[in-house]
Amino acid sequence: MTPSKLVKRLRIDDPDRFRLAAFDPADTGGLDKDDAQALLADDVKRLAELQQRLYADGRWALLIVLQGMDAAGKDGVIDHVMTGLNPQGCSVHAFKAPSEEELSHEFLWRAAVRVPERRRIGIFNRSHYEETLVVRVHPELLERQKLPPRLVGKNIWKERFQDIRKFERHLARSGVAVLKFFLHVSREEQRQRLLERLEQPAKRWKFSMTDIAERKLWDKYMAAYEDMLRGTSREFAPWYVVPADRKWFARLTVARALTETLDSLDLQFPRVEGAALKELEQVRAMLESEGSEHVDANTPSTSKDR
Repeated sequence: MTPSKLVKRLRIDDPDRFRLAAFDPADTGGLDKDDAQALLADDVKRLAELQQRLYADGRWALLIVLQGMDAAGKDGVIDHVMTGLNPQGCSVHAFKAPSEEELSHEFLWRAAVRVPERRRIGIFNRSHYEETLVVRVHPELLERQKLPPRLVGKNIWKERFQDIRKFERHLARSGVAVLKFFLHVSREEQRQRLLERLEQPAKRWKFSMTDIAERKLWDKYMAAYEDMLRGTSREFAPWYVVPADRKWFARLTVARALTETLDSLDLQFPRVEGAALKELEQVRAMLESEGSEHVDANTPSTSKDR
């Protein structure tokens, strides 16, 4: 199966029928690692070209949302897929526990202020979706948000899905292309990666005891993810369920989805025409003339010239 067909199959186009159990975290679509890495190299090169077009075109921005359990590979996707991008046109924001200032605003505020401006690519490493995941699994966190009690009812998660859909529709209508990736790692693969962090000194700094505490709530998180994916994947801001047990496959999937989305925007370099073009032609003639004068001035004279 080609990467393009795989990407289409992994996109949630029919939320009502979506079931997370239908997606295998170890799926590789029949690709092997060597072929996938070669394809990824091509896509990374293409992404760099498309980023130039995005900046020159000036009408669009791209927002990439990465969600997943601990050790799902979000940092690795950023490192390997975005490696060829110009950092001046790209920003990455990691959403940690909200600050007191952020808690004093409505829950979408801290995401809204970090939406990339036109011409740029923004990456959310975790995102506003934490408010429907970790806060849902730990409902006591709602108390920190100081919401009026009558607004914290049994429908709060559906209401937040609705708020997010409206927020992302607004972005799409304003020229922000929104792509969202759930890195779907299996519980066993997460266990292996957490062990690797403990065993390798260079990775121990990534380990946190909260990773183990959250791991015990795996089933609750999977239920929250399934409900969230079903409730917020729409054509204007689709979710992709990315099998993440094989890091090389997850990276290729994200890269291919990004290149295809940017390709679909019909990004164009601005055309220089009319008076502006004539002015450039005059400048070119001046520079060329200056060059010939410089060559003549530095040409050694012959005895006859003397």
